Amino acid sequence: MRSILGWAALGLACAIAGLPGRVDAKTLSGVVFDDRNGDGRRQSGEPGVPGVALSDGRALVVTDVAGRYRIDPAPGSTVFAIKPAGWRLPGDDPARPGAWRQVPSNAPIAPKYGGIRAASWSPAFDIGLRRAPAAAGPLSVRVFADPQPKSRVDVDYYGRDIVDSVLAEPAAAPDARLPPPQLGASLGDIVNDDLSLYPAMNAQTRRIGVPWLHVPGNHDLDLDVARDEDALLGFRNVYGPDTFAWEEPQATFIGLDDVIYRPGQSPAYIGGFRDDQFAFLEAYLPRVSKDRLLVLMMHIPLFETDGRDTFRDADRARLFALLQAFPHVLVLSGHMHTQQHWRHDASTGWHGAAPLHEYNVGAACGAFWSGVKDAAGIPDTTMADGTPNGYASLVIGPDARYALRWHVARAAGDPTMAVHAPAVLRRGAYPAWGVYANVWMGQRDDRVEFRVDDGDWTPMRRVDAADPDMLAENRRDDEARALRGYDRSPEATPSAHLWRGALPTDLGVGTHRVEVRTSDAWRGELRAGTTYRLEDAAP
Repeated sequence: MRSILGWAALGLACAIAGLPGRVDAKTLSGVVFDDRNGDGRRQSGEPGVPGVALSDGRALVVTDVAGRYRIDPAPGSTVFAIKPAGWRLPGDDPARPGAWRQVPSNAPIAPKYGGIRAASWSPAFDIGLRRAPAAAGPLSVRVFADPQPKSRVDVDYYGRDIVDSVLAEPAAAPDARLPPPQLGASLGDIVNDDLSLYPAMNAQTRRIGVPWLHVPGNHDLDLDVARDEDALLGFRNVYGPDTFAWEEPQATFIGLDDVIYRPGQSPAYIGGFRDDQFAFLEAYLPRVSKDRLLVLMMHIPLFETDGRDTFRDADRARLFALLQAFPHVLVLSGHMHTQQHWRHDASTGWHGAAPLHEYNVGAACGAFWSGVKDAAGIPDTTMADGTPNGYASLVIGPDARYALRWHVARAAGDPTMAVHAPAVLRRGAYPAWGVYANVWMGQRDDRVEFRVDDGDWTPMRRVDAADPDMLAENRRDDEARALRGYDRSPEATPSAHLWRGALPTDLGVGTHRVEVRTSDAWRGELRAGTTYRLEDAAP
Protein backbone atom coordinates (compact mmCIF):
# COMPACT_ATOMS: atom_id res chain seq x y z
CA MET A 1 0.00 0.00 0.00
CA ARG A 2 1.19 3.51 -0.77
CA SER A 3 2.02 5.34 2.44
CA ILE A 4 -0.22 8.13 3.67
CA LEU A 5 2.81 10.39 3.35
CA GLY A 6 2.84 9.68 -0.36
CA TRP A 7 -0.84 10.44 -0.70
CA ALA A 8 -0.50 13.72 1.17
CA ALA A 9 2.41 14.76 -1.03
CA LEU A 10 0.36 14.05 -4.12
CA GLY A 11 -2.55 16.05 -2.71
CA LEU A 12 -4.88 13.12 -3.28
CA ALA A 13 -5.33 11.65 0.18
CA CYS A 14 -6.43 8.47 -1.61
CA ALA A 15 -9.40 10.36 -3.07
CA ILE A 16 -11.61 8.15 -5.19
CA ALA A 17 -15.13 9.59 -5.32
CA GLY A 18 -16.24 10.28 -8.86
CA LEU A 19 -15.47 6.82 -10.29
CA PRO A 20 -18.12 5.65 -12.78
CA GLY A 21 -20.76 3.11 -11.88
CA ARG A 22 -22.40 2.13 -8.64
CA VAL A 23 -20.13 1.28 -5.73
CA ASP A 24 -21.31 -0.70 -2.72
CA ALA A 25 -20.31 0.26 0.79
CA LYS A 26 -16.65 -0.53 1.42
CA THR A 27 -14.98 -1.89 4.52
CA LEU A 28 -11.82 -0.02 5.38
CA SER A 29 -9.30 -1.54 7.74
CA GLY A 30 -5.71 -1.15 8.78
CA VAL A 31 -3.28 -0.45 11.58
CA VAL A 32 -2.36 2.80 13.26
CA PHE A 33 1.29 2.37 14.20
CA ASP A 34 4.23 4.17 15.76
CA ASP A 35 6.20 5.23 12.68
CA ARG A 36 9.53 5.43 14.46
CA ASN A 37 11.67 5.96 11.37
CA GLY A 38 9.18 8.31 9.73
CA ASP A 39 9.06 6.58 6.35
CA GLY A 40 5.28 6.05 6.36
CA ARG A 41 5.53 2.25 6.09
CA ARG A 42 5.11 -0.16 8.96
CA GLN A 43 8.20 -2.22 9.67
CA SER A 44 9.32 -4.59 12.38
CA GLY A 45 9.78 -2.85 15.69
CA GLU A 46 7.00 -0.34 14.97
CA PRO A 47 4.10 -1.32 17.27
CA GLY A 48 0.47 -0.48 16.82
CA VAL A 49 -1.00 2.46 18.73
CA PRO A 50 -4.14 1.57 20.73
CA GLY A 51 -7.00 3.91 21.48
CA VAL A 52 -6.82 6.07 18.34
CA ALA A 53 -10.26 7.13 17.06
CA LEU A 54 -11.24 7.13 13.39
CA SER A 55 -14.51 8.23 11.83
CA ASP A 56 -16.32 8.60 8.55
CA GLY A 57 -18.01 11.73 9.87
CA ARG A 58 -20.83 9.70 11.40
CA ALA A 59 -19.64 6.50 13.09
CA LEU A 60 -16.60 6.21 15.33
CA VAL A 61 -14.20 3.29 15.76
CA VAL A 62 -11.17 2.98 18.04
CA THR A 63 -7.99 0.99 17.45
CA ASP A 64 -7.51 -2.12 19.59
CA VAL A 65 -4.48 -3.03 21.69
CA ALA A 66 -2.56 -3.87 18.52
CA GLY A 67 -3.54 -0.64 16.76
CA ARG A 68 -5.97 -2.39 14.42
CA TYR A 69 -9.30 -0.94 13.30
CA ARG A 70 -12.14 -1.74 10.91
CA ILE A 71 -14.85 0.64 9.73
CA ASP A 72 -17.75 0.36 7.28
CA PRO A 73 -17.99 3.93 6.01
CA ALA A 74 -20.89 5.52 4.23
CA PRO A 75 -20.45 5.85 0.45
CA GLY A 76 -19.04 9.23 -0.50
CA SER A 77 -17.78 9.94 3.02
CA THR A 78 -14.29 10.83 4.20
CA VAL A 79 -12.64 8.50 6.70
CA PHE A 80 -10.19 10.33 8.93
CA ALA A 81 -8.05 9.73 11.97
CA ILE A 82 -8.42 11.98 15.00
CA LYS A 83 -4.94 13.11 15.97
CA PRO A 84 -4.33 11.99 19.56
CA ALA A 85 -2.57 14.28 22.01
CA GLY A 86 1.17 13.67 22.10
CA TRP A 87 1.35 12.45 18.51
CA ARG A 88 1.76 13.91 15.03
CA LEU A 89 -0.18 12.75 12.02
CA PRO A 90 1.71 11.79 8.86
CA GLY A 91 2.28 14.10 5.95
CA ASP A 92 4.72 16.86 5.12
CA ASP A 93 2.29 19.64 4.21
CA PRO A 94 1.42 21.84 7.21
CA ALA A 95 -1.22 23.62 5.14
CA ARG A 96 -3.16 20.35 4.82
CA PRO A 97 -2.39 18.17 7.85
CA GLY A 98 -4.19 14.95 8.66
CA ALA A 99 -4.72 11.37 7.58
CA TRP A 100 -7.86 10.76 5.56
CA ARG A 101 -9.27 8.68 2.73
CA GLN A 102 -12.22 9.44 0.46
CA VAL A 103 -14.76 6.62 0.08
CA PRO A 104 -16.31 5.95 -3.38
CA SER A 105 -19.64 7.60 -4.03
CA ASN A 106 -22.75 5.98 -5.50
CA ALA A 107 -23.57 9.27 -7.21
CA PRO A 108 -20.49 10.54 -9.07
CA ILE A 109 -20.63 14.31 -9.47
CA ALA A 110 -18.33 16.56 -11.48
CA PRO A 111 -18.85 20.15 -10.37
CA LYS A 112 -17.09 23.10 -11.99
CA TYR A 113 -13.98 22.80 -9.84
CA GLY A 114 -13.67 19.04 -10.31
CA GLY A 115 -14.95 17.74 -6.98
CA ILE A 116 -12.99 14.87 -5.50
CA ARG A 117 -10.34 13.59 -7.87
CA ALA A 118 -10.55 9.93 -8.86
CA ALA A 119 -7.87 7.44 -7.84
CA SER A 120 -7.67 3.70 -7.23
CA TRP A 121 -9.51 2.32 -4.23
CA SER A 122 -7.74 0.14 -1.68
CA PRO A 123 -9.55 -1.25 1.39
CA ALA A 124 -6.31 -1.15 3.39
CA PHE A 125 -5.40 2.10 5.11
CA ASP A 126 -2.48 2.03 7.54
CA ILE A 127 -1.56 5.23 9.34
CA GLY A 128 1.85 5.94 10.78
CA LEU A 129 1.97 8.33 13.74
CA ARG A 130 5.07 10.08 15.02
CA ARG A 131 5.53 10.93 18.69
CA ALA A 132 5.40 14.69 19.25
CA PRO A 133 8.12 16.22 21.42
CA ALA A 134 6.81 16.94 24.89
CA ALA A 135 6.04 20.66 24.95
CA ALA A 136 6.14 22.49 28.25
CA GLY A 137 3.83 25.42 28.76
CA PRO A 138 0.76 26.60 26.88
CA LEU A 139 -0.47 25.84 23.37
CA SER A 140 -0.21 28.85 21.07
CA VAL A 141 -2.69 28.99 18.17
CA ARG A 142 -3.27 31.52 15.38
CA VAL A 143 -6.80 31.94 14.07
CA PHE A 144 -7.79 33.41 10.70
CA ALA A 145 -11.40 34.13 9.76
CA ASP A 146 -12.42 34.78 6.17
CA PRO A 147 -9.18 35.26 4.21
CA GLN A 148 -11.56 35.27 1.21
CA PRO A 149 -9.48 36.20 -1.85
CA LYS A 150 -11.39 36.64 -5.09
CA SER A 151 -8.26 36.70 -7.26
CA ARG A 152 -4.54 36.04 -7.18
CA VAL A 153 -4.10 39.73 -6.41
CA ASP A 154 -5.98 39.17 -3.16
CA VAL A 155 -3.91 36.04 -2.46
CA ASP A 156 -0.86 38.29 -2.65
CA TYR A 157 -2.49 40.66 -0.13
CA TYR A 158 -3.15 37.69 2.15
CA GLY A 159 0.48 36.65 1.99
CA ARG A 160 2.01 40.08 2.51
CA ASP A 161 -0.58 41.40 4.97
CA ILE A 162 -1.54 38.40 7.13
CA VAL A 163 1.04 35.64 6.74
CA ASP A 164 3.96 38.07 6.87
CA SER A 165 2.47 39.60 10.02
CA VAL A 166 2.50 36.22 11.76
CA LEU A 167 6.09 35.65 10.67
CA ALA A 168 7.05 39.12 11.96
CA GLU A 169 5.42 38.76 15.39
CA PRO A 170 8.62 38.64 17.47
CA ALA A 171 9.86 41.93 16.01
CA ALA A 172 6.49 43.69 15.77
CA ALA A 173 5.28 43.04 19.31
CA PRO A 174 7.76 41.17 21.52
CA ASP A 175 5.80 39.68 24.38
CA ALA A 176 6.83 36.73 26.53
CA ARG A 177 3.15 35.97 27.12
CA LEU A 178 2.64 35.18 23.42
CA PRO A 179 4.60 32.05 22.50
CA PRO A 180 5.31 31.37 18.81
CA PRO A 181 2.47 29.57 17.02
CA GLN A 182 2.29 25.79 17.23
CA LEU A 183 -1.06 25.33 15.46
CA GLY A 184 -3.32 27.37 13.20
CA ALA A 185 -6.91 27.39 12.01
CA SER A 186 -8.95 29.16 9.34
CA LEU A 187 -12.66 29.58 10.05
CA GLY A 188 -14.07 29.32 6.56
CA ASP A 189 -14.28 31.37 3.38
CA ILE A 190 -10.77 30.26 2.58
CA VAL A 191 -11.52 31.71 -0.86
CA ASN A 192 -14.35 33.76 -2.37
CA ASP A 193 -16.16 31.16 -4.51
CA ASP A 194 -13.13 30.48 -6.75
CA LEU A 195 -11.89 27.11 -5.47
CA SER A 196 -9.03 27.13 -7.97
CA LEU A 197 -7.27 29.55 -5.59
CA TYR A 198 -6.81 26.87 -2.89
CA PRO A 199 -3.29 25.86 -4.01
CA ALA A 200 -2.11 29.48 -4.04
CA MET A 201 -3.60 30.07 -0.60
CA ASN A 202 -1.97 26.91 0.74
CA ALA A 203 1.39 28.04 -0.60
CA GLN A 204 1.08 31.20 1.50
CA THR A 205 -0.24 29.52 4.66
CA ARG A 206 2.44 26.84 4.41
CA ARG A 207 5.10 29.49 5.05
CA ILE A 208 3.98 29.77 8.68
CA GLY A 209 5.25 26.24 9.15
CA VAL A 210 2.75 24.84 11.65
CA PRO A 211 -0.18 22.43 11.14
CA TRP A 212 -3.11 24.46 9.83
CA LEU A 213 -6.73 23.31 10.19
CA HIS A 214 -9.45 24.47 7.81
CA VAL A 215 -13.20 24.80 8.36
CA PRO A 216 -15.42 25.45 5.30
CA GLY A 217 -17.50 28.58 4.80
CA ASN A 218 -20.33 29.59 2.51
CA HIS A 219 -17.81 30.83 -0.09
CA ASP A 220 -16.07 27.43 -0.14
CA LEU A 221 -19.08 25.67 -1.66
CA ASP A 222 -19.43 24.01 -5.05
CA LEU A 223 -22.32 26.26 -6.04
CA ASP A 224 -23.26 24.23 -9.13
CA VAL A 225 -24.42 21.11 -7.23
CA ALA A 226 -28.05 20.29 -6.51
CA ARG A 227 -27.89 19.42 -2.81
CA ASP A 228 -26.07 20.28 0.40
CA GLU A 229 -24.48 16.83 0.71
CA ASP A 230 -22.38 17.49 -2.40
CA ALA A 231 -21.56 21.15 -1.79
CA LEU A 232 -18.11 20.57 -0.27
CA LEU A 233 -16.58 18.09 -2.70
CA GLY A 234 -13.99 20.61 -3.85
CA PHE A 235 -13.15 21.62 -0.29
CA ARG A 236 -12.87 17.99 0.85
CA ASN A 237 -10.64 17.11 -2.09
CA VAL A 238 -8.07 19.60 -0.80
CA TYR A 239 -8.60 19.70 2.97
CA GLY A 240 -10.17 16.35 3.83
CA PRO A 241 -13.18 16.02 6.17
CA ASP A 242 -15.49 19.01 6.59
CA THR A 243 -16.17 17.95 10.20
CA PHE A 244 -13.25 16.63 12.27
CA ALA A 245 -11.50 16.56 15.64
CA TRP A 246 -7.90 17.21 16.65
CA GLU A 247 -6.47 16.60 20.12
CA GLU A 248 -3.66 18.40 21.92
CA PRO A 249 -2.57 18.02 25.57
CA GLN A 250 -4.17 21.37 26.42
CA ALA A 251 -7.34 21.23 24.31
CA THR A 252 -9.61 19.29 22.01
CA PHE A 253 -10.53 21.02 18.75
CA ILE A 254 -13.65 20.16 16.76
CA GLY A 255 -14.14 21.67 13.31
CA LEU A 256 -17.74 21.80 12.09
CA ASP A 257 -19.22 22.61 8.71
CA ASP A 258 -22.22 24.72 9.75
CA VAL A 259 -23.31 25.96 6.31
CA ILE A 260 -26.50 24.32 5.04
CA TYR A 261 -26.63 24.91 1.28
CA ARG A 262 -30.14 25.42 -0.14
CA PRO A 263 -29.92 25.67 -3.94
CA GLY A 264 -32.80 27.59 -5.46
CA GLN A 265 -33.92 29.09 -2.16
CA SER A 266 -33.47 32.56 -0.76
CA PRO A 267 -31.21 32.86 1.07
CA ALA A 268 -29.19 30.09 -0.57
CA TYR A 269 -27.74 28.93 2.78
CA ILE A 270 -28.42 29.02 6.51
CA GLY A 271 -26.42 28.08 9.56
CA GLY A 272 -27.00 24.58 10.90
CA PHE A 273 -25.74 21.01 11.11
CA ARG A 274 -26.49 17.71 9.39
CA ASP A 275 -27.69 14.55 11.13
CA ASP A 276 -24.41 12.78 10.38
CA GLN A 277 -22.54 15.54 12.22
CA PHE A 278 -24.69 15.06 15.30
CA ALA A 279 -24.09 11.31 15.09
CA PHE A 280 -20.35 11.99 15.08
CA LEU A 281 -20.59 14.35 18.05
CA GLU A 282 -22.74 11.91 20.01
CA ALA A 283 -20.16 9.17 19.39
CA TYR A 284 -17.06 11.29 19.99
CA LEU A 285 -17.89 13.69 22.82
CA PRO A 286 -18.14 10.98 25.53
CA ARG A 287 -14.42 10.30 24.85
CA VAL A 288 -13.42 13.96 25.31
CA SER A 289 -11.75 14.97 28.57
CA LYS A 290 -13.68 17.54 30.55
CA ASP A 291 -10.44 18.80 32.07
CA ARG A 292 -9.22 20.23 28.76
CA LEU A 293 -10.60 23.21 26.90
CA LEU A 294 -13.06 22.14 24.21
CA VAL A 295 -12.77 24.47 21.20
CA LEU A 296 -15.50 24.38 18.56
CA MET A 297 -14.56 26.00 15.26
CA MET A 298 -17.19 26.95 12.67
CA HIS A 299 -17.96 29.63 10.11
CA ILE A 300 -21.47 30.98 10.71
CA PRO A 301 -22.00 32.31 14.26
CA LEU A 302 -24.39 30.52 16.59
CA PHE A 303 -25.88 33.84 17.69
CA GLU A 304 -28.29 35.92 15.60
CA THR A 305 -28.42 39.70 15.38
CA ASP A 306 -30.91 42.29 14.13
CA GLY A 307 -33.76 39.77 14.27
CA ARG A 308 -32.44 37.86 11.25
CA ASP A 309 -32.94 34.10 11.16
CA THR A 310 -29.40 33.01 10.28
CA PHE A 311 -29.09 29.75 12.22
CA ARG A 312 -31.54 26.85 12.64
CA ASP A 313 -32.78 27.07 16.22
CA ALA A 314 -33.29 23.32 16.64
CA ASP A 315 -29.70 22.60 15.57
CA ARG A 316 -28.33 25.16 18.03
CA ALA A 317 -30.40 23.67 20.84
CA ARG A 318 -29.27 20.15 19.97
CA LEU A 319 -25.62 21.21 19.96
CA PHE A 320 -25.97 23.05 23.28
CA ALA A 321 -27.52 19.96 24.86
CA LEU A 322 -24.44 17.92 23.88
CA LEU A 323 -22.07 20.58 25.25
CA GLN A 324 -23.87 21.35 28.49
CA ALA A 325 -21.86 18.89 30.59
CA PHE A 326 -18.52 20.40 29.52
CA PRO A 327 -17.24 23.07 31.93
CA HIS A 328 -14.64 24.56 29.57
CA VAL A 329 -15.95 25.41 26.09
CA LEU A 330 -14.94 28.13 23.62
CA VAL A 331 -16.70 28.68 20.29
CA LEU A 332 -14.81 30.37 17.45
CA SER A 333 -16.76 31.65 14.44
CA GLY A 334 -16.28 34.05 11.53
CA HIS A 335 -18.48 35.13 8.61
CA MET A 336 -19.56 38.57 9.85
CA HIS A 337 -16.54 40.70 8.83
CA THR A 338 -16.89 42.50 12.14
CA GLN A 339 -15.72 41.42 15.59
CA GLN A 340 -17.46 40.76 18.87
CA HIS A 341 -17.74 38.50 21.90
CA TRP A 342 -21.04 36.79 22.64
CA ARG A 343 -22.01 35.14 25.92
CA HIS A 344 -24.72 32.55 25.35
CA ASP A 345 -27.23 32.06 28.16
CA ALA A 346 -30.83 30.96 28.53
CA SER A 347 -31.94 33.63 26.05
CA THR A 348 -30.18 31.73 23.28
CA GLY A 349 -30.87 28.26 24.66
CA TRP A 350 -27.68 27.69 26.66
CA HIS A 351 -28.25 26.17 30.12
CA GLY A 352 -24.73 25.41 31.27
CA ALA A 353 -23.38 26.38 34.67
CA ALA A 354 -21.74 29.51 33.19
CA PRO A 355 -22.38 31.49 29.99
CA LEU A 356 -20.90 29.97 26.84
CA HIS A 357 -18.28 32.22 25.25
CA GLU A 358 -18.39 32.64 21.48
CA TYR A 359 -15.67 34.78 19.94
CA ASN A 360 -16.75 35.97 16.52
CA VAL A 361 -13.36 36.61 14.96
CA GLY A 362 -12.75 39.59 12.70
CA ALA A 363 -11.88 38.88 9.09
CA ALA A 364 -8.35 38.45 7.81
CA CYS A 365 -9.51 40.13 4.60
CA GLY A 366 -11.25 42.80 6.68
CA ALA A 367 -13.80 44.44 4.42
CA PHE A 368 -13.13 42.06 1.49
CA TRP A 369 -9.75 43.64 0.63
CA SER A 370 -11.37 47.03 -0.02
CA GLY A 371 -10.38 50.63 0.57
CA VAL A 372 -7.50 52.91 -0.28
CA LYS A 373 -4.12 51.25 -0.82
CA ASP A 374 -1.12 52.21 1.30
CA ALA A 375 2.50 52.69 0.24
CA ALA A 376 2.93 48.89 0.05
CA GLY A 377 -0.02 48.63 -2.34
CA ILE A 378 -2.26 46.83 0.16
CA PRO A 379 -5.84 48.08 0.74
CA ASP A 380 -6.77 49.56 4.11
CA THR A 381 -9.74 47.11 4.35
CA THR A 382 -10.91 48.21 7.82
CA MET A 383 -14.14 46.43 8.75
CA ALA A 384 -17.53 48.15 8.93
CA ASP A 385 -17.38 48.28 12.76
CA GLY A 386 -14.02 50.05 12.69
CA THR A 387 -11.89 46.98 13.49
CA PRO A 388 -8.69 46.89 11.42
CA ASN A 389 -8.16 43.63 9.55
CA GLY A 390 -5.84 41.06 11.05
CA TYR A 391 -5.99 37.77 12.93
CA ALA A 392 -6.39 36.37 16.43
CA SER A 393 -4.18 34.41 18.77
CA LEU A 394 -5.45 31.84 21.25
CA VAL A 395 -3.11 30.68 24.00
CA ILE A 396 -4.32 27.72 26.07
CA GLY A 397 -2.84 26.65 29.41
CA PRO A 398 -2.84 23.18 30.91
CA ASP A 399 -5.68 24.16 33.28
CA ALA A 400 -8.14 24.91 30.41
CA ARG A 401 -7.62 28.65 30.87
CA TYR A 402 -7.18 30.59 27.65
CA ALA A 403 -6.20 34.05 26.46
CA LEU A 404 -7.32 35.79 23.28
CA ARG A 405 -5.74 38.69 21.43
CA TRP A 406 -6.42 40.58 18.19
CA HIS A 407 -3.42 41.36 15.99
CA VAL A 408 -3.74 44.23 13.53
CA ALA A 409 -2.06 43.27 10.26
CA ARG A 410 1.38 44.85 9.79
CA ALA A 411 0.85 47.22 12.71
CA ALA A 412 3.82 48.34 14.77
CA GLY A 413 3.51 48.57 18.53
CA ASP A 414 0.61 46.14 18.95
CA PRO A 415 -2.32 48.64 18.95
CA THR A 416 -5.46 47.57 20.82
CA MET A 417 -7.93 50.41 20.22
CA ALA A 418 -8.57 53.55 18.20
CA VAL A 419 -9.32 56.84 20.00
CA HIS A 420 -11.14 59.61 18.14
CA ALA A 421 -11.71 63.22 19.22
CA PRO A 422 -12.47 66.50 17.41
CA ALA A 423 -9.36 68.42 16.43
CA VAL A 424 -10.60 71.71 17.90
CA LEU A 425 -13.52 72.96 20.03
CA ARG A 426 -14.55 76.42 21.26
CA ARG A 427 -13.49 77.09 24.81
CA GLY A 428 -16.59 77.36 26.99
CA ALA A 429 -18.91 75.61 24.51
CA TYR A 430 -21.54 73.24 25.83
CA PRO A 431 -19.71 69.88 26.30
CA ALA A 432 -21.71 67.99 23.66
CA TRP A 433 -18.78 66.65 21.67
CA GLY A 434 -17.36 63.26 22.43
CA VAL A 435 -14.19 61.29 22.61
CA TYR A 436 -14.71 57.76 21.27
CA ALA A 437 -12.73 54.63 22.03
CA ASN A 438 -13.13 51.65 19.70
CA VAL A 439 -11.70 48.82 21.80
CA TRP A 440 -11.39 46.04 19.25
CA MET A 441 -11.47 43.17 21.78
CA GLY A 442 -13.88 44.98 24.10
CA GLN A 443 -16.80 43.18 25.73
CA ARG A 444 -20.13 44.65 26.72
CA ASP A 445 -19.49 44.81 30.45
CA ASP A 446 -15.94 46.18 30.20
CA ARG A 447 -15.09 49.33 32.12
CA VAL A 448 -13.57 51.97 29.85
CA GLU A 449 -12.44 55.33 31.25
CA PHE A 450 -10.79 58.54 30.02
CA ARG A 451 -9.03 61.50 31.52
CA VAL A 452 -7.76 64.83 30.24
CA ASP A 453 -4.35 66.23 31.19
CA ASP A 454 -3.77 63.76 34.03
CA GLY A 455 -7.09 64.68 35.63
CA ASP A 456 -9.53 62.30 37.25
CA TRP A 457 -10.58 59.17 35.41
CA THR A 458 -14.15 59.39 34.11
CA PRO A 459 -16.22 56.37 33.00
CA MET A 460 -17.14 56.18 29.33
CA ARG A 461 -20.49 54.83 28.13
CA ARG A 462 -20.77 51.99 25.63
CA VAL A 463 -22.81 53.14 22.63
CA ASP A 464 -24.37 51.29 19.72
CA ALA A 465 -23.05 53.67 17.12
CA ALA A 466 -20.84 53.71 14.05
CA ASP A 467 -17.13 54.30 14.39
CA PRO A 468 -16.49 58.00 13.65
CA ASP A 469 -13.35 57.28 11.65
CA MET A 470 -15.30 54.90 9.40
CA LEU A 471 -17.98 57.56 8.93
CA ALA A 472 -15.28 60.01 7.91
CA GLU A 473 -13.85 57.50 5.42
CA ASN A 474 -17.33 56.99 3.96
CA ARG A 475 -17.64 60.75 3.50
CA ARG A 476 -14.26 60.92 1.75
CA ASP A 477 -15.38 58.17 -0.63
CA ASP A 478 -18.68 59.97 -1.24
CA GLU A 479 -16.99 63.25 -2.07
CA ALA A 480 -14.24 61.81 -4.27
CA ARG A 481 -14.56 62.56 -7.99
CA ALA A 482 -12.66 59.40 -8.92
CA LEU A 483 -12.36 55.93 -7.44
CA ARG A 484 -9.98 55.93 -4.49
CA GLY A 485 -9.47 52.15 -4.63
CA TYR A 486 -10.67 49.02 -6.42
CA ASP A 487 -13.61 48.85 -3.99
CA ARG A 488 -14.50 51.61 -1.57
CA SER A 489 -14.58 51.00 2.18
CA PRO A 490 -17.80 49.49 3.58
CA GLU A 491 -20.60 51.60 4.99
CA ALA A 492 -20.03 52.07 8.71
CA THR A 493 -22.28 49.95 10.93
CA PRO A 494 -22.85 50.12 14.70
CA SER A 495 -19.93 48.69 16.61
CA ALA A 496 -20.28 46.26 19.52
CA HIS A 497 -17.16 47.68 21.17
CA LEU A 498 -17.42 51.49 21.01
CA TRP A 499 -17.38 53.75 24.08
CA ARG A 500 -18.03 57.52 24.36
CA GLY A 501 -17.20 60.27 26.82
CA ALA A 502 -17.99 64.02 26.70
CA LEU A 503 -14.93 66.22 26.27
CA PRO A 504 -14.60 69.13 28.72
CA THR A 505 -14.47 72.63 27.23
CA ASP A 506 -13.82 74.59 30.44
CA LEU A 507 -10.03 74.16 30.34
CA GLY A 508 -7.42 76.60 29.14
CA VAL A 509 -6.81 77.61 25.57
CA GLY A 510 -4.41 75.25 23.84
CA THR A 511 -3.81 71.53 23.27
CA HIS A 512 -5.05 68.97 25.78
CA ARG A 513 -4.05 65.35 26.07
CA VAL A 514 -6.75 62.65 26.26
CA GLU A 515 -5.92 59.23 27.67
CA VAL A 516 -8.18 56.16 27.57
CA ARG A 517 -7.74 53.02 29.63
CA THR A 518 -9.54 49.71 29.88
CA SER A 519 -8.88 46.37 31.53
CA ASP A 520 -8.68 43.60 28.97
CA ALA A 521 -9.96 40.22 30.18
CA TRP A 522 -6.69 38.52 29.23
CA ARG A 523 -4.00 41.19 28.97
CA GLY A 524 -4.76 43.53 31.85
CA GLU A 525 -4.74 47.30 31.53
CA LEU A 526 -4.52 48.77 28.03
CA ARG A 527 -4.11 52.45 27.19
CA ALA A 528 -4.24 54.72 24.17
CA GLY A 529 -4.71 58.43 23.61
CA THR A 530 -5.14 61.45 21.40
CA THR A 531 -5.30 65.26 21.71
CA TYR A 532 -7.74 68.07 21.05
CA ARG A 533 -7.39 71.85 21.13
CA LEU A 534 -9.51 74.59 22.72
CA GLU A 535 -9.70 78.04 21.14
CA ASP A 536 -11.44 81.24 22.08
CA ALA A 537 -13.98 82.55 19.61
CA ALA A 538 -16.29 85.55 19.36
CA PRO A 539 -19.88 85.42 18.06
